Amino acid sequence: MKKEFYKMIKKIILLLLLLIALSSCRKEKDRDNGIRIGFAASPEIFLQERWDRDIKIFNSKARELGAEVLYAKSPAGDQDQTAQIQYLLKQDIDVLVVIPKDKELLGGIIRKVMDKQIPVLAYDRPIMGIPISGYVSFDNKEVGRLLGKALITAVPEGNYIIVNGSVHDNNSFEVNAGVHDVLDEAIIMGRINLVEEIWLEEWSYDEALEKIGAVFDKSPDVDAISAANDHIAQAAIRILSERRLAGKVAVVGQDADLLACQSVVEGTQLMTVYKPIRILAERAAELAVLMAAGRTPQAGRTIDNGSGTEIPFFVEKPVAVFKEQMESLIISDGFHSKEDVYRNMTRQN
Repeated sequence: MKKEFYKMIKKIILLLLLLIALSSCRKEKDRDNGIRIGFAASPEIFLQERWDRDIKIFNSKARELGAEVLYAKSPAGDQDQTAQIQYLLKQDIDVLVVIPKDKELLGGIIRKVMDKQIPVLAYDRPIMGIPISGYVSFDNKEVGRLLGKALITAVPEGNYIIVNGSVHDNNSFEVNAGVHDVLDEAIIMGRINLVEEIWLEEWSYDEALEKIGAVFDKSPDVDAISAANDHIAQAAIRILSERRLAGKVAVVGQDADLLACQSVVEGTQLMTVYKPIRILAERAAELAVLMAAGRTPQAGRTIDNGSGTEIPFFVEKPVAVFKEQMESLIISDGFHSKEDVYRNMTRQN
């Protein structure tokens, strides 16, 4: 009796072990058939309208390509973003996509990722000092040129303020260089008087509000403001509104945020630079999947990120949107609805 009982127990144990082994094989098989993309996002981007679009589109495209996206976003600070990348490394990822908060301070952790033979793709903002696998973004210097061209066409002479983005973001310097490419000759010739050039610590509406307000307290005679993005442009427009100058001072920004598009059609913002997010996010997802599969996509350009290696740069083109192009570019593209863009004007009528 005991002998039969032990035989039955032995069979049950063997059956359980077999089931566990089959389950493990199935999991391993599923893992082999899929790609895991680790996505580390700079914390402050979730406070800005455009990034919600990027994340959703990237995730949708990655899933369409059969990949799983593991997101890690930190509440604040560069050390937190480092911790999030360390977390992703433990999740058996095949490729890492990063929107860096600081252009240089992630070097140590990114080097560890590269040492594990995991490709690294910088999204929208470059990572400096490390020979990463690639960088996908818009032509940020061209963004600056578009800002400068819009202003100098509308205001060929006068007092200007340039409000730049975060000093920790390399894109701020690219946009700034583009703005100066257009404006510097007029500044040197004296046609444009650069009242103040502001640099922000963060991409912060409140910080922009404070610093732009301080300039107006000293020098209220301003004709044009170049804002590094629409978030900052809205801070400038608020300052102007408080002084009953909204619509009288030319203001430009980038990202085609809804408030900015409303301001453009209402006449309080001259222009916003539209960066077709769907094109960028889908291309980034495609690049991440290719890199995870060990394939090396061909890039049209390279950038020097100070690593001693030319980094493949997968670049997309921005476009200027004035009131006249709102329907043909923003609304027809489905970026914002006509009802939303013209909402305030409809109410006024």
